[in-house]
This record gives sequence, C-alpha cells and structure tokens, in this order.
Amino acid sequence: MRTEQEMYDLILATAQQDTRIRAVYLNGSRANPKVPRDMFQDFDVVYVVTDIASFLQDDKWIQVFGEQLMVQEPDRLDKGLGLDKDFSYSYTYLMLLKDGHRIDLRLLSTQAMLDEYGQDKLTVPLLDKDQLLPSISPSSDCGYHISPPTVGQFASCTNDFWWCLQNIAKGIWRDELPYAKQMFEETTRQSLHQMLNWWIGQHHHFQISTGKMGKYLKNYVPANYWALYVKTYADADYANMWNALFAACTLFRSIAKEVAHHFQFSYPHEDDARMSAYLKHVRTLPPDAKTIL
Repeated sequence: MRTEQEMYDLILATAQQDTRIRAVYLNGSRANPKVPRDMFQDFDVVYVVTDIASFLQDDKWIQVFGEQLMVQEPDRLDKGLGLDKDFSYSYTYLMLLKDGHRIDLRLLSTQAMLDEYGQDKLTVPLLDKDQLLPSISPSSDCGYHISPPTVGQFASCTNDFWWCLQNIAKGIWRDELPYAKQMFEETTRQSLHQMLNWWIGQHHHFQISTGKMGKYLKNYVPANYWALYVKTYADADYANMWNALFAACTLFRSIAKEVAHHFQFSYPHEDDARMSAYLKHVRTLPPDAKTIL
C-alpha cells in the first residue's frame, strides 16, 4: 500500500502535468487535523479544470491513480435515473484502488468552484496555478460542531421518540421484521442520536463534532451510557428487539432529562410514562389477540 505522501505526490504531479487542471484542493477527514489517521481515510480531492468534457471522453485517464478495484460515477448514475445533471459544471469519480486507497475525485468548472469554495470549512488548498482560489480561513471542523437545541427542537425530538415507538411495537407483534427494524433505525435511533449529540455538546461547550452518523459517539459518552447504547442493537430475534427498544428508552430518558435540566426545558414525563406502559403491555399481547386493551 502506498504511503499518504506518495498519494499526495501522485495527485499533485497529475495536476501539475495536465494543463487542463488549474487548481487542486482537499476536503473531508484528511483536511481535519482532529481526526485520527488510518489507512481507510478517503482522499477527498477537487480538481478545478478548464474543460470537464475532455476528461469524460476517455475514462482511462483515471488509471493514473492506480489499478482500480471498483469505480462509481454518481453523476452518470443519477443521469441514468432521469435526474438533471450538468456534466459541464461538475463531475465525480469515486475510486477504490486495489492497494486499498480510495480517492473521491471531483472535477469542477471554475464557476462551480467559485460557487462553493470555502463553504465546507474542511478545505485545504493544495495547488493554484492561476491564483483562482479565493482566500479562506484555515481548515476547521467548526461547520460540523453540534448546535445547541432550541426549545422547539427539543420538544420535537422528544415527541418523535416516544410517538414513533408504537410503530416498532406493532411491527414486532405483526411479525413484520423489515418494517419493525427499519422503523427503529429511521425514527428511534435518529431521535436517540440527536439527543446524544445535544448531551455531548452541552458537556463540551458545543465545540465538538461526533462525526458522520455518530461514528465518534463512543469517545464522548461514559462507559455506562455506551454499554446501554450498545444494547440498542439487536438481531432478528423479537425478544432481543424488545430488549433493544427498552434499552433505547432508558438511555433516551436519562440523557433527555439532563439536557432538559441544562437548558431549562420541559421534559414530557407523561408521554414517557404512558408510552412506556403501552409498550410493556403490547409486549405481553398474544399473537392471536383481537383487541389491544
């Protein structure tokens, strides 16, 4: 596997040698000094080019980065689905190379670069042949920091959490595994992650990010909370799914009350109590039950 420096040298040498490429910059985790380095990090690279069409005429040019295990061209796929895509404005190649490196390479027109450059605070300029790139602040993950909740956001999150649990309960009772599992992930876990982020944010003065999809949550919660969070993941056994659901309730209740206290919000104790009792009741219903209550 090539070193990080070898990859940067290749990315920049390719740009230096190709007159169509006028500027290069970096986004993503490699532009974030706070992110631990490892071999799976993508190289999120942008080439600002004079003519995107000339690159698309012969896709073999991307082989300069190394032998490819698989390539995805999301813009081409979207166009195949009938979406309106302007290839002259921007185009993306996602490349997984056989030596394990991944390059997410975006080709941008000058106008596209001017429209977006610096909006992502994780941006590091690497090459600028014509002084095209506007001046920006040093790369920072501040744009990804957790924001404190408003009273409305807190109320919406807590209401969504307790309301949507009924869907998981009925999915389990009906033996509708895909429905129950997806409901848990798309509603319960989403609300749980939101509340966890607020809890973590308040303990770090909202100067922190838990990463994409909460991948760094483990780093910022105490061991007892993390152990409870792990229990929210279940297999396809319904008894285990019920246990995971109640683990989510216990964790959500604990952290939401702390967040409410910190911000002087009102926690919906009645919704919590009534829905908890309802869930415990549904769990005991026999599969041939004709009435809920």
